[in-house]
Amino acid sequence: MMVVLVVAVVYSVIGVWLFARGAVRLIVQVRKGSPSPGRLLPVGRRIGATITEILSHRRFTTRPVAKVAHWCVMVSFVLLVPTLAAAYAQIVDAHAELPIVGGWAPWQWAVELFSWAGLAGIIALIIIRLRFSEHDPEPAAAQDWRSRFYGSTRWQAWFVEAVIAAVILCVLAMTACRNALLRQDPATAAAGSWVHFPTTYWLGSMVMSQPGHVLELSVGWFAFAKIMISMTWMGVVGAGITMSVAWHRFLSILNVYARRELDGTPALGAAAPMLVDGKPFDIRQIDDLAADATFGVNTITDFGWKGLLDFASCSECGRCQDVCPAWNTGKPLSPKLFTLALRDHAAATLGPAASKTPATAVSPHSDDLLTALARAGAAGSDDSANRGGQLIGPVINPEVLWACTTCGACTVQCPVDIEHVDHILDLRRGQVMTSAQFPEEFGGMFSNLEQRANPWGQPARKRLDWTRGLDFTVPVVGRDVADLSQVDYLFYVGCAGAFDERAGKTTRAVAELLHTAGVTFAILGKAESCCGDPARRAGNEATYQELAVANIEQLHQLGADKILVTCPHCLNTLSNEYAQLGAHFNLVHHTQLLNRLVREHRLELAPPDPGEAAPITYHDPCYLGRHNGEYEAPRELLGAAVVPGGADLLEMAHSGPTSMCCGGGGGRMWTEEKIGTRINTTRMGEATATGATTLATGCPYCSIMLGDAASSDEAAPEVRDVALMVLDSVHRAQNKHLAAASAATPSTDTD
Repeated sequence: MMVVLVVAVVYSVIGVWLFARGAVRLIVQVRKGSPSPGRLLPVGRRIGATITEILSHRRFTTRPVAKVAHWCVMVSFVLLVPTLAAAYAQIVDAHAELPIVGGWAPWQWAVELFSWAGLAGIIALIIIRLRFSEHDPEPAAAQDWRSRFYGSTRWQAWFVEAVIAAVILCVLAMTACRNALLRQDPATAAAGSWVHFPTTYWLGSMVMSQPGHVLELSVGWFAFAKIMISMTWMGVVGAGITMSVAWHRFLSILNVYARRELDGTPALGAAAPMLVDGKPFDIRQIDDLAADATFGVNTITDFGWKGLLDFASCSECGRCQDVCPAWNTGKPLSPKLFTLALRDHAAATLGPAASKTPATAVSPHSDDLLTALARAGAAGSDDSANRGGQLIGPVINPEVLWACTTCGACTVQCPVDIEHVDHILDLRRGQVMTSAQFPEEFGGMFSNLEQRANPWGQPARKRLDWTRGLDFTVPVVGRDVADLSQVDYLFYVGCAGAFDERAGKTTRAVAELLHTAGVTFAILGKAESCCGDPARRAGNEATYQELAVANIEQLHQLGADKILVTCPHCLNTLSNEYAQLGAHFNLVHHTQLLNRLVREHRLELAPPDPGEAAPITYHDPCYLGRHNGEYEAPRELLGAAVVPGGADLLEMAHSGPTSMCCGGGGGRMWTEEKIGTRINTTRMGEATATGATTLATGCPYCSIMLGDAASSDEAAPEVRDVALMVLDSVHRAQNKHLAAASAATPSTDTD
């Protein structure tokens, strides 16, 4: 068996060399990215968060079977690596053990238990892939794009899964033969007991009848097979640095460590700052920038090194693709294919063979990925003529870039912490601020923001129109109150709340509820400007910051602290994004404040009578739920206002953290969906399927988008803001009190 050992060693040297070369190529590639400040420190906190994330597998929450299966495979992979070292000695000596822990019963228990667990896990993952994999009819254009594995490089996934299964089977076979060998010799029989072989003792019994020399040879050949399979894996993976379905085992640890949010939450809420020369852009310091400064991302090296690490870490699992509202309504955007296109482009343009190898052929993928990219529109024209050049057009189709609603569903689902939304926003910034390329509809929106400080283009005087007809005065700061220290809250109405008819009803309802509860508030009136969210999400960072800086200055002058909003986009911008410019305010969404007032009994509610109650469903706004973590307050309010009377609060197929976008985020409110089915129509279909007669929400964008969808469907439920339903409940309570008081008053009528 010495010759076999020599073959194994030589083959291993080749495999390790190829793997090491691939690792070096990846390191060189990632280092060519721009600075990603703040992604390495603090070390202790990041290490702790990384360990917690990896061991908890919390990103698999919605997929419990895959979570357990993947966790078992992951742990077995780590535990079986030391057994690979022992395999070299076992080729020539079947009794060879690892130093120190080799004959230790707890170690043998761990290896055996996780070998079986890993085998069960990989079988479960194979079944999942078979169950959800795309159909493979001819021609390729007929493939099922709805599968989350659509566009994934299939042979690589099958290769990795087959290697794992084969290695584990070799370990179990070796263990069974070694057990039988030990039990055949009275001197070593104790070491072959079930105490040391807790789960393979029965396998050893099956081969006890074989002669000792046969068992020794079997151990040697299974050890050789294990080494050859493992080194083949290392060689193949090392030769193809775009084989991220395998590389993610290593890169995901680094990627999770360098995540944007230290608390382990997804990269949502505030958009990542636009970096210029490695520093966050601040329009107040624009005169200090170099004349040749670039804005946003235009070429692959404009991405930070964390972005390049993101692309290289993609496991091609398709969880992001599975939940993307754009992809699932027939748009060309798939977060997975977007990431893979950038991964392959980075490998083609930043690798050592960049000057010779076209991006479309550098890696050993099968053509199915290229077909998927082309059909999905995620890849542009021939990239070989664009090496190191512009990304939008040659690498990423513009339709892909502008289809995103920035809902964040992809980022929440990603098990390796890829920051899809940040990368899309950076590319949008490059298109808007460097190339002046963006959808035609955005031109009008940008102009309205710059000239009239609102995307609707309405004159400032109309910001007070919603107050007409109210039976109480709405105080305006500077006119009715000197500053905000005289009231409980600044009511930041927002552009939709002031100018849109549907949203205006919500504004009036909130004002009336505050007045009823005795909460004092004031508004900015004509002095209010857009928070800047539409500009920032559309890539116009300069216009966003101009609005933000002016707003911050005004709010500070007025002494603003506690601010009430009805728009989750305003909530996210004023609370999370203004902090990037040094401003800190205490924001509260109207559903949160109203829920608190109900709990404090400052608002009395009366649910509808059982005969009048109707089923209701609630739509979670992306920027209230996923981006800011508020799911309960609106539901508690609805429960207090309508459910006790007999109505049912029905949940849609996608709700809570998995809620589907209305289609209005990311600046999409001001563009038309020209490809596929409208997102708001699809979402309204989910609401209709519940049988609800009312669709409640807590966002003006959602009310507008879903209201538009409902207007063209007679079967669709009525769209109403939660505040309107709470106001109805308050009115019912008031009417009941009036009726009771009237009944208790003695009649003074005489004949």
